[in-house]
This record gives sequence, structure tokens and C-alpha cells, in this order.
Amino acid sequence: MIQKTSNILVRFSTGWVTLAGLVIFVLFLILVLPAQSQKASRETGGAVSPDMSFVYTPADLYRMAESYGVEGRVAYIRARFTFDLIWPLVYTLFLGTALSWLVSRVFSLGSRWRWLNLTPLLGMLLDYLENISTSLVMFRYPQQTMVVDFLAPLWTMLKWLFVNGSFGLLFILGCLWIIRWIGKQKRIGEGAR
Repeated sequence: MIQKTSNILVRFSTGWVTLAGLVIFVLFLILVLPAQSQKASRETGGAVSPDMSFVYTPADLYRMAESYGVEGRVAYIRARFTFDLIWPLVYTLFLGTALSWLVSRVFSLGSRWRWLNLTPLLGMLLDYLENISTSLVMFRYPQQTMVVDFLAPLWTMLKWLFVNGSFGLLFILGCLWIIRWIGKQKRIGEGAR
């Protein structure tokens, strides 16, 4: 299943699809993300958001819920099921296609290293788990939501590890591809002499 999913993603990730993923990602960063960030800050009174934290505790999550107030919690939940349904798809499209394009050029067919292209998919899944968990806590506040309040910070931390790890992999694989491409160009040049 892992191999099959990785291979499907590689086949889907042509140069044009990868470029389209990059353009959509950049446009989203420039046109949508700043406005959404300002709106969220306004609606929650500028309080810290679990989505933007790397580490927090269940107690911190309840403090955030308290500081948001009723309207802020409603706005937080609405944002998780509107904007935050689309944003993970956007960054996963970019990261998944870019990593797939690179792994197909850096690693040979059948190499398990090609599975690295699945890293953004795990980040997206964790992002959705985080959104569901934090929204449930916000919805039920001031009641405690046992287990979910413990899992939400875990999902957040793992999300950031996989999403930021995807960007790290993109840089490393990009460097490896450039090194191989330069080496190939040198061999072609030497062969032509």
C-alpha cells in the first residue's frame, strides 16, 4: 500500500503539475494567508493559537479557549472547517508533487527512499487530526474533553515535524538532484570531446 501510494504520487507529479502546485502555494501564501491570519487574530483577540504553537499542554489549550471567549471559539471552529480544510491541501499539493518529482530523479525505481514523498501526506493527516481535536475542545469548553485534550498537542507537534520535515527534505533532495544533474552534464561534456 505504501509503495503503491508513493508510485501513484510520482506518476501524478509531472513537471507541469509540480509547477502548478508551486504557483498555487505561492499565490495562497501571498493572497490568502495574510488576510486569514489577520482575521483570526481579530476574532480571537490576538491570543495564541494551538495551530501556530509547537508545544503546548492540555492546560494551555483550555487557557486559549478561555481567552478566546464564546465568539472567538466559534470563529476558531469555523476557520478550522473552512480555511483550514483548504490550506493543508494546498501545501500538500506543493510538497507532495515537488518531493515526488525529486525522488523520481534522485532514487532508483523500487528504492524505499522514494517513500519520502509521503511525508507531506502524513503532515496533512496530522493537521486534520489537530483541527478536529482542538475544535472539539473549543466546542465543549468549559467542559473538559479528556483524551482529546491530550491528543491535540501531540497531533500539533507531529504535524509541525512532518510539514517542516517535508520542507527540509525538499531542500536536501533538491541539492542532491542539482549535484547529480551537474555531474551528468560534466560527463556529457567529457563524452563529446
